[in-house]
Amino acid sequence: MKKIEDFVYWILESRFRKNMVIGLTILAFFASLLMFPTGAVLARMLPGKNATTFSIYLDTPTGSSIKETKRVAHCIGDVLKNEKDIVDMSFFYGQGIPLDYAGLAKGSVMKQAENEAEISVNLTPTHEREEPSFLMVSRLRPIVNEQCANVVPGTSIKFIEQPSGPPTLAQIVVEVTGKNLKQIRELSHEVADILKNTKDLVDVDILSDEVYETYKLVPDIQKIADESLSVEQVNNILYLAFQGMVVATKNSKNKLTQIPIYLVLNRKSKELEGDGVESLKAKIEGLNLMNRRGEQTPLTELVKIVKVKSNPTITHKDLKRMINVIAETDNVSQVYPLLDARSKMMEHFKEKYKVETAPISTYMFDLILTDKKTGERFLIRWDGEMKVTLDTFRDLGAAFIAALVLIFFLLVIYYKSFAISGIILGGSFLSLIGVIIGHWVADLVTTNTFFLTATSLIGFIALMGISSRNSLLLIDYTMGLIHYDDMEKKRAIAKASATRATPIFLTAVAIILGSALLASDPIFGGLGVALISGTVAAVFVSLLFVPVLMSNTAAICKPETIEAQKAQEARKKEKAKKASSNTDDEKETKKEDKK
Repeated sequence: MKKIEDFVYWILESRFRKNMVIGLTILAFFASLLMFPTGAVLARMLPGKNATTFSIYLDTPTGSSIKETKRVAHCIGDVLKNEKDIVDMSFFYGQGIPLDYAGLAKGSVMKQAENEAEISVNLTPTHEREEPSFLMVSRLRPIVNEQCANVVPGTSIKFIEQPSGPPTLAQIVVEVTGKNLKQIRELSHEVADILKNTKDLVDVDILSDEVYETYKLVPDIQKIADESLSVEQVNNILYLAFQGMVVATKNSKNKLTQIPIYLVLNRKSKELEGDGVESLKAKIEGLNLMNRRGEQTPLTELVKIVKVKSNPTITHKDLKRMINVIAETDNVSQVYPLLDARSKMMEHFKEKYKVETAPISTYMFDLILTDKKTGERFLIRWDGEMKVTLDTFRDLGAAFIAALVLIFFLLVIYYKSFAISGIILGGSFLSLIGVIIGHWVADLVTTNTFFLTATSLIGFIALMGISSRNSLLLIDYTMGLIHYDDMEKKRAIAKASATRATPIFLTAVAIILGSALLASDPIFGGLGVALISGTVAAVFVSLLFVPVLMSNTAAICKPETIEAQKAQEARKKEKAKKASSNTDDEKETKKEDKK
């Protein structure tokens, strides 16, 4: 440890060397922070999860038949059946799969339309395959969309992975809010087009029913009454022709309730030959109703075929009309695609709308659009996993600041010095250098992108106590040497650094070995890397940066100690001066003797 003491003392003796240590530390701190905007280190809520299952949500255009939906689903099945790591698949037409973790927020159980289907894909166990499920999804997504999305034009195919954290509607959700429903729809389509043209965004979809033309059978009540028939008879025959209905019940001694007898026509009889009004007329021409007199009346004489627009579902949030536009990221951070898409939207909408940004205190990424002609206002709000990520990082940042404040006040109470408390706190905060650089190195040595996650921030907050402890022990030991051993300040700092180096190293080794198991975990890997790299940085900060700061402050010495050290230094200078004078006298004497 003598070498460490001499090295620290060598640094403290020179003002240039001390300034160089401070300058290099500050440079490393700001260089590490620049890794976020440059993309060297990417932030994300949680990394992708290597699960044994994923789902595929299939949405053909609104109004599509179950037959068209099945065609797309069969195409997807033909593509996936060639994957060796896929064990089996389950197809659910016109409904969602049994409720799972991802479907909690995505409304899977609410699906009841012929244009909707879901496919549940089960994989081999994680330890039996090399490719993680999130990388498999990323690889299969473009293949499936290329081969199957155009089977029925306008089809949306979304790959749904099991979330690592709280489930959300999507990773990126754009809420388009306003009063004018027609204009909201136009805005949502423009937003979707921008998201589709944004790099790293996939599975873009508009969660809104499309308006399409449909045919309505309106009963002619007067005609029905003239023919001695009822509207109920008309409804029943229509249900029987197109869907099926209960026509009778059966009693059984093994059942407490009656068993309904359901009558339904075969598929060929129910299907229309075309999608126009003529095919519908041809279908109902063969349907006749018999009145009480035994007379039959064609159904075409009792109903009118009227072409109408469909009634789409209207979504509300906070009593305001809204349409959601969703998108997923392809194994990248959500921050950078969001910022890219947001800038494109501001540029795109400024021609027709007055674009304003929302206050940072509320929703910092929101855009407020005001129509230049009508003055109507619309809101584009960002939600989904992106919002959860921002909220989580904000809350963890607040927790970090609270921890800093508490530690600072506790140190002020203990040392009765703001300078010493600031030194300890500054040394602890600089462990962030190691956390960020550690994630950058981990990203270089791993095949997948290594994100700075919420667990990484938890590890950084935990490092505060460890780093503070190192600096606290160093300062306490230094003050003891100065106050009780009457040791000169620089020498005391160097000796304290050398003496406390061993327990600091041992503590660091224990933390590194204990965190090594976490570093390989897909979810808590960020926590492990943060603890390992942050601890390494805390060691260098404690043994080099903190001693330099200690040497520049007089707070570690008591006033009487400072005066004593000043007097001692003055005596040393006087003694050195006398010694120099005696040396000069001896030289003069020797010269005279020689003469």
